[in-house]
Amino acid sequence: MAGGAMNKALISLALPFATLLAACNMGAGGNASSGPDNVQGDLHGASIGAPFTLTNQDGKKVRWDDYKGQYRLVYFGYTYCPDVCPVDLQRIMQGFAKFEKDKPALAAKVQPMLISLDPERDTPAVLKTYVAAFHPRLIGLTGTPDEIAKVAKDFVVIYNKEEAKGASDYLVSHSRTPYLFGPDGAPVALVPVDDPATPDVDEGDPAKVIAFLEKWVK
Repeated sequence: MAGGAMNKALISLALPFATLLAACNMGAGGNASSGPDNVQGDLHGASIGAPFTLTNQDGKKVRWDDYKGQYRLVYFGYTYCPDVCPVDLQRIMQGFAKFEKDKPALAAKVQPMLISLDPERDTPAVLKTYVAAFHPRLIGLTGTPDEIAKVAKDFVVIYNKEEAKGASDYLVSHSRTPYLFGPDGAPVALVPVDDPATPDVDEGDPAKVIAFLEKWVK
């Protein structure tokens, strides 16, 4: 699964030049913007996101605009992911749960969602069991292969099905870009996740997720 290097390349396609310079100095999921004087996230002005209609874990059609007025914490992954996805989701949702406990009114303004990049296996029923293991408010979204391909393109996510010869199973390699979008649907910043390239630093610590949410959710 691709990590920090692919994320930076993807962001470079979407960000203005000035923001790109900052993005090149951050780890996977890190925030280039830091300090109390910054009022815009590292994705401000990026062409990331677009309206969509997908299917949630209850089999109901869901539109991106259904969450207008809410912050949207969006993670792309898949339920059969053997390592990075469940770890990322666990730590992000641990941070979110603590944020929810400490600041319930602010947390109520945030909708976390997992968008599957493996629609062939990630049926609503599979997603329902999976997302429930992380947090009761985490929703899972899937769709047809064409629907998912369009959403991935609109959200600047690269993914690829990897099938080994003779194997009945497969993996899905994908960029690791957990986003926070504002109430207007515009991208704000990348949610902190750990960067494998820096084993001595834990960028994805749930405490950093809490600090991230406290900074951006108003």
